[in-house]
Amino acid sequence: MASGLVALLDDIAGLTRLAAASLDDVAGAAAKAGTKAAGVVVDDTAVTPRYVVGLSPKRELPIIGKIALGSLRNKLLFLLPAALILSAFAPWAITPLLMLGGLYLCFEGAEKVIEAVTGAHHADEEAAPTDPGALENQKVSGAIRTDFILSAEIMAIALGEVSDTPILTQAITLIIVAVAITAGVYGVVALIVKADDVGLYLAKQRSGALQAIGRGLVKGVPVMMRWLAVIGTAAMIWVGGGILLHGAEELGLAGPAHVVHHASEVAGHANGALGGAVAWVVTATLSGVIGLIVGALVALVVHQVQKARGGEDAAAH
Repeated sequence: MASGLVALLDDIAGLTRLAAASLDDVAGAAAKAGTKAAGVVVDDTAVTPRYVVGLSPKRELPIIGKIALGSLRNKLLFLLPAALILSAFAPWAITPLLMLGGLYLCFEGAEKVIEAVTGAHHADEEAAPTDPGALENQKVSGAIRTDFILSAEIMAIALGEVSDTPILTQAITLIIVAVAITAGVYGVVALIVKADDVGLYLAKQRSGALQAIGRGLVKGVPVMMRWLAVIGTAAMIWVGGGILLHGAEELGLAGPAHVVHHASEVAGHANGALGGAVAWVVTATLSGVIGLIVGALVALVVHQVQKARGGEDAAAH
């Protein structure tokens, strides 16, 4: 009886160690996948605050809450099952799909750069309704549609990092990444959106120090938003370029990736203690250059197709 109890305890201990190891694997995979998706996360954070512009300050947090729930629904109900099915039945398609996503990131980033340089902006297709409730619903729907694309990129990048792990580990990792990134992104967005209100409140206090902090927040939030948009665009381009480089390397076209790796190694070795940071900057910069070139070419093709279609529509009428 005693020996049976000892054997049972040994089995329980073994299962506990196995579970702990599995949790460590999941935690490590989630951290790695989340880090890989950082570029898309930055852009998501930069994009979302614009959806509450022009709405009542009292509705800002509820609207962000609606968008966050929509984002979580996108990730868990639609994208997670699709990712797991893809991993189980068509793992060969992960790299090409990631590259398509990277191409899209490059295109979107290049479009923003082109708009900034030329001053041209795309007109919104939907006219803004005058009813506040309808306007809010339109903004929320638009934000959730945009989030679906960015969430698909996040989940695809995360899947690419854990595609060689058991399906259960993949599922748990993707759930952790989805919940953590959604909470992080929309938590930061809520802080950004309400920072100016906090600043106005502090600026009305009696304390000179609090007034100074409040005025600093009021003046600093627009500047922070502009820089966040710039960083988000840069992140889209270098992450997209990096995905294209890595995907091409996996598909047998290793030349461009080897050039970038070699340049980063040379720069890293030449800078001693700062070598790691310098190597990362070189890799990100070269990936960004490649991403910008590819994205600009895609944007050129898309614009030409749009012009051709516009000409056909005009001729038809």
